[in-house]
Amino acid sequence: MSAEPKAVAPAVNSWNAAYLDEMYAAYRADRASVPADVRAFFDGFELGLTRSEGGGGEPIAARVGGGTGSLQARVDGLVAAYRDLGHIAAKIDPFGRERERSPDLALSFHGLGEGDLATPVDGTSLGLGASVPLGEVVSFLEDTYCGPIGAEFMHIQSSEERQWWTSTIEAGRGRIELTRGDRVHVLDRLIHAEHFEKFLQKRYPGDKRFSLEGGESLIPLTDHLLERASELGIEQVVLGMAHRGRLNVLSNILGKTHEQIFTEFEDNWDEDFVDGGGDVKYHRGFSGTRRFKNGRMVHLAMASNPSHLEAVGPVVLGRSRAKQDLQRDTERRRIMPIVMHGDAAVIGQGVVAECLNLMSLEGYRVGGTVHIVVNNQIGFTTIPADGRSSRYCTDLAKMIEAPVLHVNGDDPEACVAAAHWAIEYRQKFAKDVFIDMYCYRKYGHNEQDEPSFTQPVLAALIRRKQGAMKIYAERLLAEGVINEADMDAIGKRLETLLDRAQAEAKQKPNDPTIDPGSARWTGVSNKFSFKPSETAVSEALLREVCTALGHVPEGFNLNPKLRALLEGRAGLLETRQISYADAESLAYGTLVCEGYPVRLSGQDCRRGTFSHRHAVLRDAETGEPYTPLASIRPVDPSLPRAESASEGPVQARFEVYDSPLSEAAVLGFEYGYSLAEPNQVVLWEAQFGDFVNGAQVIIDQFIAAAELKWQRWSGLTLLLPHGYEGAGPEHSSCRFERFLKLCAEDNLQVVYPSTAAQAFHMLRRQVKRSFRKPLIVVTPKSMLRTPTSDIGELMSGGFQEIIDDPTMVTGGKAAREGVRRVVLCTGKIYHELEERRRETGVKDVALVRIEQLYPLHIDRVKEVLALYPRSERTIWVQEEPRNMGAFGFITEQLRDRLGIKGVEYIGRPASSTPAPGSKRIDRQQQNSILTQAIAPKPGQPAGKDDKKPAMAGTAVK
Repeated sequence: MSAEPKAVAPAVNSWNAAYLDEMYAAYRADRASVPADVRAFFDGFELGLTRSEGGGGEPIAARVGGGTGSLQARVDGLVAAYRDLGHIAAKIDPFGRERERSPDLALSFHGLGEGDLATPVDGTSLGLGASVPLGEVVSFLEDTYCGPIGAEFMHIQSSEERQWWTSTIEAGRGRIELTRGDRVHVLDRLIHAEHFEKFLQKRYPGDKRFSLEGGESLIPLTDHLLERASELGIEQVVLGMAHRGRLNVLSNILGKTHEQIFTEFEDNWDEDFVDGGGDVKYHRGFSGTRRFKNGRMVHLAMASNPSHLEAVGPVVLGRSRAKQDLQRDTERRRIMPIVMHGDAAVIGQGVVAECLNLMSLEGYRVGGTVHIVVNNQIGFTTIPADGRSSRYCTDLAKMIEAPVLHVNGDDPEACVAAAHWAIEYRQKFAKDVFIDMYCYRKYGHNEQDEPSFTQPVLAALIRRKQGAMKIYAERLLAEGVINEADMDAIGKRLETLLDRAQAEAKQKPNDPTIDPGSARWTGVSNKFSFKPSETAVSEALLREVCTALGHVPEGFNLNPKLRALLEGRAGLLETRQISYADAESLAYGTLVCEGYPVRLSGQDCRRGTFSHRHAVLRDAETGEPYTPLASIRPVDPSLPRAESASEGPVQARFEVYDSPLSEAAVLGFEYGYSLAEPNQVVLWEAQFGDFVNGAQVIIDQFIAAAELKWQRWSGLTLLLPHGYEGAGPEHSSCRFERFLKLCAEDNLQVVYPSTAAQAFHMLRRQVKRSFRKPLIVVTPKSMLRTPTSDIGELMSGGFQEIIDDPTMVTGGKAAREGVRRVVLCTGKIYHELEERRRETGVKDVALVRIEQLYPLHIDRVKEVLALYPRSERTIWVQEEPRNMGAFGFITEQLRDRLGIKGVEYIGRPASSTPAPGSKRIDRQQQNSILTQAIAPKPGQPAGKDDKKPAMAGTAVK
């Protein structure tokens, strides 16, 4: 086992201080013993110590008495400065505006002068030979590091990676070699990109499209990135991007047909918009397979994305990881994510940093993401000076030591070079890499916007600006690579194709969407049904899982405090009583034995926030992990699969990961993961249910709406610990009323199970039914370890959406006829109500549980309520405030669907906060709820502790 990571001291230039001390000592002992880039750094450092002794502009050899060693040290310092800071002076601005050069790049900073330019120096480290004029070295460094690509990589602590970058970039003097055919292909991609946008502007001038004009080099950049990726073994790519340039990428990269795109502009395809569904054309996803000119093929999938620009990032990562796991791409070299950003969004939205933090984490790594920033140098109307505090919008990449290539979008060959290096780095080092393409936005935020209102100077520059295609075409014409006839022929042919496609789309609409899933989704639909599913299991299977849960390998040093827990799990079939935590483990264990993989992630979920799960055990002496549910049987990583299982008993993967302290990125990741495989249980657990609101964008834009907007189906499960125990406003409520507000058209399942058996059947049915819907589970945190079911309930029956009062069921007609109040409730409070009823001996109150709040099984509700006298009072009891919880939702359902208008309310009064901060007051409120719903505690006078802490009333009619 590797040692635990240790905190590192602050860094200089992002190099670890301890590392620098070690390297400097070696340098002082033997200059040749340290890597070339480190040697150059210390040469410059030493120079800085002696600069006050230097002269002015006379030759350095004269100042140091002809000492070539001192001269070379100063030259090496200059080389190090260019490698480190050359990007600041790189010519990356498409408008050619001067950039302030770092003083470190001046000859004088290194004790050199104009008179030294003819002096021979050692250029071996640059590949220039052992004796070359200093002027040639400077020219080489200017071309390589201050040309159209500004490379930032010296912040990387790995000397291997830094040396790879220096050798790669310097080998071609900041370029890559392109054949005549390559250059013509780059021009062809630019022509397609520009003509596509101009055609849309001419034919659909009133439509928003968020054009790529000003950033057309994105197309040859991405095209080359993918082609080179195919040569390096990439077979599948998952792509995420916001709306800027999306239609162009869909057309010219993913292969979405012009007919499909024009159908969306003509707005003559109605199927996706029935019942208010569908989405605007620049948010939709697509997938297809591209064959490149090298003959290789890559499957491309673009994720659908809302206007929350960076929200798609974690979804892309999760979807990529799922594909890697399914294809057993353990080295993560065959499936790759690409995320395209805007310059304002990449630095402005925190989910980007959350995603970067996932790069090297066990449960979330994807082998590196290629990030492409379409840097328009403006965000909506906000200039960079108002949008960030850093020099570059990509400076957050340095938190994970990711290299950044800033490139001039007006130089498509430089863009191609940046793409070439980026994918090679990703494939070699399995790390994230950024391409920051400096370009501009020809129009405003959209085609109807007027940019000169807020950026008059920039707008004026853009109006006078030639496009990248025109600039590159003139360059190739001047070099004789192409001629005017070639240009005209390409343009006319493309114009004809676009005209023809538009005419066809007008006459015969083309479905612009794709199938909701792939072959893995065959036989799975999105049509909800209350039809029971087979979730019961045999005693033999339960015993096998219980035995595994109570077992540790020989020699494993179990924490003594856990010994009783494991013994209890092993003997569940004998003790019979099971808790929610027991049921959850048994559900996972039986599922993996049946061939369904399980993936669970969240903050502290290996142990469980409430110390209830202990899915991963740690050796008390070595810290080595052991996961019982991953060791029931030999693991067959190919499960699930259509064909029969391997010889002998096997199980599917069980994976559980402690996530970083993130909600948005991790929930987005798990949602993306769930899109790839319908026959895997994918769960995310909030540390406390309250914290789910940190991922509200993922919930609102993806989980709740994706089925109707984008025809994307998911079976993701959210486990949200909830319950009022006096823990305060941040640790009581998962705000499940918000989920209920999002419910419509059978889009979600919101369940608050009251017993262990219910939880068991609920989790198993998630992959046992013929459809997939996201499942929101309100988990009763105070009862996770409390026995609530007999284990026999797992061997028969199934999940019950509505549970009638057990005492009334056994008491029969006579018991029901005495009922004067029917209390409807959900989840944990049922047990408190039942305990109060038992303590007080009250017989005229029936307790009916609504276990599944949505979709509400209204027929079953009607059936149960019909069993009670018509004169009874119907009361909804909850522990949440009146404006929270399920009261508003349930009363509306009962009123509109059953005609029940007089539902009374008992619970906390409406509040702007979920719960009080005082445990004493919280307990008073809870007692008042039970008192009003059932009766006072024995010996407690009526009205005690009832100073309006809870509220009773009737629902608004």
